[in-house]
Amino acid sequence: MKILLTHGYFIGEDAKEQAIMRPYVPLGILYISAYLEQHGYNNEVFDSTFSSFDKLCTRLLEERPQVIGIYTNLMTKLNVLRIINFVKDTPELQQTKIILGGPEVRNHALKFLEHGANFIVSGEGEQTMLELVQYMEGTFTGTLADIEGVSYLDAEKGMLQNKERTKLKNLDVLPFPNRHKVNLSLYFDAWKGRHGTSTISVSTMRGCPYSCKWCSRAVYGQSYRRRSPGKVVDEIEHIKANYAVDSLWFVDDVFTVSHQWLEKFTEEITSRNLVMPYECISRADRMNEEVIINLKKSGCFRVWIGAESGSQKVIDLMDRRVEVEQVQQMIQLARKHGLQAGTFIMVGYPGETKEDIYATVQHLKNADPDLFTITVAYPIKGTPLYAEVEDRFVASLPWENSTDRDIDFTRTYNRKYYDYAIQMINYEVNYHKALKKPVANLFRLSMLKLRSTLAKGHMWVEERKKVI
Repeated sequence: MKILLTHGYFIGEDAKEQAIMRPYVPLGILYISAYLEQHGYNNEVFDSTFSSFDKLCTRLLEERPQVIGIYTNLMTKLNVLRIINFVKDTPELQQTKIILGGPEVRNHALKFLEHGANFIVSGEGEQTMLELVQYMEGTFTGTLADIEGVSYLDAEKGMLQNKERTKLKNLDVLPFPNRHKVNLSLYFDAWKGRHGTSTISVSTMRGCPYSCKWCSRAVYGQSYRRRSPGKVVDEIEHIKANYAVDSLWFVDDVFTVSHQWLEKFTEEITSRNLVMPYECISRADRMNEEVIINLKKSGCFRVWIGAESGSQKVIDLMDRRVEVEQVQQMIQLARKHGLQAGTFIMVGYPGETKEDIYATVQHLKNADPDLFTITVAYPIKGTPLYAEVEDRFVASLPWENSTDRDIDFTRTYNRKYYDYAIQMINYEVNYHKALKKPVANLFRLSMLKLRSTLAKGHMWVEERKKVI
């Protein structure tokens, strides 16, 4: 059986990512590829990141796979629909079955099926994909209704959703992702050319035990399951032996959620002399000085500490369950121990006011992170935030031509206000940083202050306009 896996993300179509140039390998389909091979099913991976839609179409016509599995997220949704259209409209591919998985499909299953997908996989995909392949091959011992985690259309009954797939408890049974199926040098070169060092992504856990209202848990759920420290270090050893890469990026939501795990990981990687630089994401309430010391000892050079706001009111509205002062303290402590510290900021959350935005400015000045990113809040279907603002959507967007990122809702101020707020935050915080070296930054200081003042002026104007 010919099986082709892809993900429909084309960096050549993404101007924002081209400016940032931090592309990551699609680990999800590489895990599925390895799992299928482990059970005797050869497969091909078409990594679309540095390719094009036309080249993907050409590959499909060359391979004529019986099964195409497509990872689908918010960013790739529209391209996935293009791929479905191509398969359905091409006579040579009428026997190809389309299977979709990933975070975007659970809450839009019927829409994807009506658009032409044959099967939707909700939750973890490895075992479900294997059983679907076996079913189509005729070797599965049960019926389609016995395959957990699958949705499909029935001619008489409409969409049928099978029982939810039981979450995999022991992640150590999973093989390493099939990285040899993609050209990693393209990723390494992109990173090295823009940032001076290359990186490779690694996953140590699945799920997140926290309840932030804006965060999607569509694949792994509100859970915490983790590979053993030894198994993770085995993978790092394999990476070091097979790839000339400078650093690791741990994709886990909260790398330091378990202090015991981190301690064992630090012991394992240091005792085996496999320490290499890495960056990760964490939460301030799951950090302390001992944790930071272990991060540093095990190779961490940068930790991203989520905050989202400098206003405790907004953080509580998000159900973030962390204290602003604690975030500031952990950022400062991480830097004190020689780590770079980054943080994430979100503006435009329901209930946020001008005073909360200025509290965020002060928070960033107090914390003084090395890096920070800012986004305007948007609701992802299936999250508590989406349910909270659904009756306040500004417009009804056609599903097949839009994504949840395009959704706007009635906020405290109009949408343009937040674009200026982001500018103001960036200018104000960078002005504060430049003050540390006033002589060297003499010209820059005046420019930053001028631009901050202009942004504040635009905010003042937008604040007085009618909120749509």
